Amino acid sequence: MTDLFERFEQLNEIGASLSSERNIDRLLENILLAVKGITHADGGTLYRVSEDRQSLRFEIVRTDSLKIAYGGTSGEPISAKFKDLPLYRENGEPNNSLIAAYSAIHVRTVNIADAYAAEGFDFSGTKKFDQVTGYRSQSFLTVPLKNHENEIIGVLQLINAIDPASGAVCEFSNADQRLAESLASQAAVALTNRLLVIQLEALFEAFITLINLAIDEKSPYTGGHCQRVPTLTMMLAEAADAASEGPLASFQMSDKDRYELKIAGLLHDCGKVTTPVHVVDKATKLQTIFDRIQMVDTRFEVIRRDAELAMLRAVLAGADQVTAEQALRQQLRAIDEDRAFLRHANVGSERMQPEDQDRVRRISQNYRWLNSEGIEADFLTDNEVENLTIRAGTLTQAERETINYHIVATIKMLESLPWPKHLKRVPEYAGGHHERMDGKGYPKGLKRDEMSIQARIMGIADIFEALTARDRPYKPGMKLTQALAILGKFCHNGHIDPDLFEVFIKQKVYLKYAKLYLEPSQIDEPGA
Repeated sequence: MTDLFERFEQLNEIGASLSSERNIDRLLENILLAVKGITHADGGTLYRVSEDRQSLRFEIVRTDSLKIAYGGTSGEPISAKFKDLPLYRENGEPNNSLIAAYSAIHVRTVNIADAYAAEGFDFSGTKKFDQVTGYRSQSFLTVPLKNHENEIIGVLQLINAIDPASGAVCEFSNADQRLAESLASQAAVALTNRLLVIQLEALFEAFITLINLAIDEKSPYTGGHCQRVPTLTMMLAEAADAASEGPLASFQMSDKDRYELKIAGLLHDCGKVTTPVHVVDKATKLQTIFDRIQMVDTRFEVIRRDAELAMLRAVLAGADQVTAEQALRQQLRAIDEDRAFLRHANVGSERMQPEDQDRVRRISQNYRWLNSEGIEADFLTDNEVENLTIRAGTLTQAERETINYHIVATIKMLESLPWPKHLKRVPEYAGGHHERMDGKGYPKGLKRDEMSIQARIMGIADIFEALTARDRPYKPGMKLTQALAILGKFCHNGHIDPDLFEVFIKQKVYLKYAKLYLEPSQIDEPGA
């Protein structure tokens, strides 16, 4: 009676431990080991019903006396060792000859004292196994696993109950059967809950992928970014977690922490769904829905035409033709030079010098033309002058603010969601990747000690990916040495976290990432 009471206490403890296990392989293994332990079974197998509900699939196999361990955390794959057990024959009839199939089909526990003396079941496979191994399969206890919808999701099969006192093989007692059935019920609940969580997580991640796909469809230049930053984020996070000395030695992540950071990485730019495409994809200074340099070219053609007409009128009025044509050629040459200059300025790939900015303004004032309303106007509009005199890149200050707003939108979107406890920090991690250690970042102007390590990790990942990305419309991807040099400057000027940058360099996180995503020509790191 005392032994039974202790086993019931053990049953309660096992049920509690099963409900807290997140890893599906460990959960399945724990279920089998728990049932084996509580019934003193030498061996056991856990089957799961296939998705088409036509067979039983081997998941975990254990036999202590033979030191057999397949599936679960054993490191020994089980799929190549055992074929699935069909639940139905080719003619559609139930496969009642196999004890595990019978238990699943009829939702019934089967307790057999001696397989060699049992009738009604096919134990030929068991006997062949015994002949090969020298084992003697005797007592069997087969219990179906049933979920909350009364569906069979698996089968537990125990082999050879061991008498704790004598060590001899005996049959499974009624108490063993009741305990196994009770534990099977708890295990089915735990397994079903875990599977439901996995399904919900998969659905949730699919929605995230959907958002990133929407961003990708809007702009092919940011979709890859949304996928690469999470990868680099996790690489750096794992490197920081592995640090055994220095300021990050105490930083450690659980599986839950990893998943939380992964989700934050995937969602870090979700606010870009609000950013206008023509701003995100702005490859030249004059680009909106189309590149307005074409309109400027048309005006130059009008100016050329007007110059030629003016020359012809002057000749008709009595001017010297040779002198007039020479003056025209000089004028057209100047027009062509100014046009070439504006086309070069429009690219925006270099830092624009003040004298070049002044030249844009002079061109706008020096050339006059009749607009579509017949009114004489400046050659360039104020907006065109503003864009063509952008000092670096292709974005005006207003457009930069529009793009920067995506992080505000990201935070608003993420903070509006009812996050479960283990994902509560996703908005903070995702929303902090544009902050700086010196407090000069955005949108909140946070300083280093006000930010989590995870948010700081994401900041480095976001910058490095942007520097090395080879799918941006306005620049080629940088080589490693150039990108690392820029990150080094950012480290010294208070932009990124110096401790994380040290880990990034020492553990060569950049090189692991580069081998996955960069062109070979970009990987110029010595020894790479």
